[in-house]
Amino acid sequence: MGIRKVAVLGAGLMGHGIAQVAAHMAKYEVSLIDVKQEFLDNGMKMIRGSLQKFLEKGKISEEEMDKILGRIHPTVDLREAVVDADLIIEAVPESVDIKKTVLMEVYEVAKKDAVITSNTSSVSITVLASFIRRPERFCGMHFFNPPQLMSLVEVVRGAKTSDETVKVVVEAAKKMGKEPIVVKKDSPGFIVNRVLVPVLNEAVYLVWEEVADPNEIDEAVRLGLNWPMGPLRLLDYVGLDTSLAMMKVFQKELGDVKFQPCPLLEQMVKAGLLGRKSGKGFYDWKKR
Repeated sequence: MGIRKVAVLGAGLMGHGIAQVAAHMAKYEVSLIDVKQEFLDNGMKMIRGSLQKFLEKGKISEEEMDKILGRIHPTVDLREAVVDADLIIEAVPESVDIKKTVLMEVYEVAKKDAVITSNTSSVSITVLASFIRRPERFCGMHFFNPPQLMSLVEVVRGAKTSDETVKVVVEAAKKMGKEPIVVKKDSPGFIVNRVLVPVLNEAVYLVWEEVADPNEIDEAVRLGLNWPMGPLRLLDYVGLDTSLAMMKVFQKELGDVKFQPCPLLEQMVKAGLLGRKSGKGFYDWKKR
């Protein structure tokens, strides 16, 4: 099947970036949906800010920027967003209950041949697919933050995902300028986060144990492992609450002590120190 229209569910940290990439690189018509107009307004503001940076760097022209924005259609009307969408990408918070509610509502109004995907970083694709009556047309489509810059997309099979669905999603990811990697088994954390999360958690333990300051830990990892940014700064970008939620899912599903969240991480989330999106985490983003 050919993809012409994409619906992105959620205009937050990941959703707005996915919508931008779909409209910019693939030139898809994109419906961007959220539950409140203010969330949509903020998502569109972030898209404009990101495109402005591309414009300032000479990567796009003002005419191209206007065309990209013209292909993105924000709405709070779920039916309007998904009724004629060929590809639906769910990017709502990492809560099984929230995702279940959204996916069940989407299924009722989506086309029968629509492919439905989730950008989840930790929830089982097989579990999510069980909430709709055509699980063979469901799979994971996990983008990385920020979607505008990161090239990887993990395409994750659920237990009943068809080969045709995987093929459609792989081709869509390529059209968006991404490098898709097919994860053939639905395992918590898929590939990257299964490796990354214990490293992030260990970096938090280094702060908790006062081994070094956050900026020193980040600089050591950046220089020693040739990472583009340190683990604590990355946690601030991803969101401490999102990372904590992932660790708890991994701990429950895999039963491994290495996924036991550091007490400092739990304390910071309780205090609302979530990273960039709250203005403060391991770094003060209000000063930047």
